[in-house]
Amino acid sequence: MATGYLDLLRAPHVARLLGSTLLGRLPNGVASLAVLLFVRAEGGSYGLAGALAAGYGVATAVGQPLLGRLVDLYGQPRILLPAALCSTTAMGSLAVAGVGSPALALTLMLLAGLTTPPLEGALRALWPSVLDHREDRVHRAYALEAVAQEVIFAGGPLVVMLCVAQWSEGAALLIVNGAGLLGALSVALSGPSRRWRSAPREAHWLGALRSRGLLALLGGFFFVGGALGAIAVAAVAYADARGNELVATYLHSGLGVGALLGGLAYGARQWPGEPERRLRLLVAALAVCYLPLALVPSGVVVMTLLSVLAGVFLAPALACAFVVIDRHAPRGTVTEAFSWLVTTFGVGAAMGTGAVGPVIERGGEGAGYVLSGVAGLLALAVLWLTRNVLASPHPVTVAVAGSENDRNAAPEPRFRTEDRA
Repeated sequence: MATGYLDLLRAPHVARLLGSTLLGRLPNGVASLAVLLFVRAEGGSYGLAGALAAGYGVATAVGQPLLGRLVDLYGQPRILLPAALCSTTAMGSLAVAGVGSPALALTLMLLAGLTTPPLEGALRALWPSVLDHREDRVHRAYALEAVAQEVIFAGGPLVVMLCVAQWSEGAALLIVNGAGLLGALSVALSGPSRRWRSAPREAHWLGALRSRGLLALLGGFFFVGGALGAIAVAAVAYADARGNELVATYLHSGLGVGALLGGLAYGARQWPGEPERRLRLLVAALAVCYLPLALVPSGVVVMTLLSVLAGVFLAPALACAFVVIDRHAPRGTVTEAFSWLVTTFGVGAAMGTGAVGPVIERGGEGAGYVLSGVAGLLALAVLWLTRNVLASPHPVTVAVAGSENDRNAAPEPRFRTEDRA
């Protein structure tokens, strides 16, 4: 297993692109925590902190696919560089101006979210060219990237708290976003990013969303995000019921450890068969592993182990979803398509977080975990009901008669399959 990943990381540009993307996504990963701490330090209310965090999340969800479409049209550096500069400037302005004017603070947060560079979609668009269109390496890179996301979730809050302890909440906001800017610059100025060009595309206002296969996938992963949002809140309720807030940390860490182990194992080999069918099996396993959490055993160790089990199939499902998106995205929309997954997943998580609160108030933390299991089953149901749509990897697009793109479009590059793992 380790040999395959080491070989991948030794390939030209891979370590830089992966590390820089993770660094560039740090502000997005810790924005809610960093803003909450900053607002409270400035004397603002929890309501204001929640409104700013929610505004940032909504703006990010809107901005990612829009910026992804611009990347497909104009290339990565032309969009990633100004977007990163704008987002960092907005966050830095908030740190300097404070929250004395809630309207100004909300405007800055909306601007920061709307211009968050679509680094996830950009990186996934780069992998085929960076890895010489070798299917085994590209799929392993997808798995490694899904695993690496856990670094942000686990290490990001620690970075924020260390900055707060060493300096201040405002300094933490500046440092985290400065690091994000450096990461985005490193990606945008790299050779692969500067050379990358999207395939010719047909003009259509729906962009990537005209693919029925992509819509089916997004529908399924909306509920996967909802399940994770519900689990996050249910873990806090479980900890509160036992009078120890650290228990929530154990449960969240358990999910991360499970995703880490599952992603590493999944990416260590090449899987036979169609990825669409494999994705249904992975989401089914994911949903089944959510269900035991509803037992809410009193023993924290047992509950932590169940959390590890619940996380095992998350990274493999995400990695497989990346492959499916690559197969179903209309020509010339790959960055936008990947960005839509980021948006849909995030919106689903937000909806799950909002929906589970009243459920827990009525039925306790066990009911909250039941909701996460139901969301997982709904994700499976969507993918099962749309299996015929997903069975066609080449979406039918709306032809533009006589268009220049239609006349001059080069064939999509196909993966090389030699030296399979």
